[in-house]
Amino acid sequence: MVLLRRVIGDALRARRQGQHRTLREVSTAANVSLGYLSEIERGQKEPSSELLAAICDALGARLSELLREVSDTVALAEQMPGVLVPVQDEPAPVPAAAPVRKATNRGVRQVSSDGKVAVQVRQDSPLKATLRSTRVRPSDRDVVCAA
Repeated sequence: MVLLRRVIGDALRARRQGQHRTLREVSTAANVSLGYLSEIERGQKEPSSELLAAICDALGARLSELLREVSDTVALAEQMPGVLVPVQDEPAPVPAAAPVRKATNRGVRQVSSDGKVAVQVRQDSPLKATLRSTRVRPSDRDVVCAA
């Protein structure tokens, strides 16, 4: 299941890191505690609309832009099989010497939409997926040359 608070947090973190700003800088500008902003970015807390607007303002972003990006990411997730419904993948075999981990890398897929947004989905369990979205920069796109 895709959690909206995780997608919002990923979008906020990507914008902040894209500006090479620290959590402290943005939390001070948005008048929110550093710890709470960190929890929002990690998808552990769901911000109110007022707080989300303050964070967007601190990042110099429009709230509508952020919500559009989040909406596009969720729309892509809805189209991907196994993201919003359980998937019946076999777990990857674990070598005998390797320690067993709670989360595995099974079900990792990446999709892009019109070359604007890339989405990576990791299926942690049949009912839990981690969704990461990134904007595709022009330099990241394939360049086709005609001879």
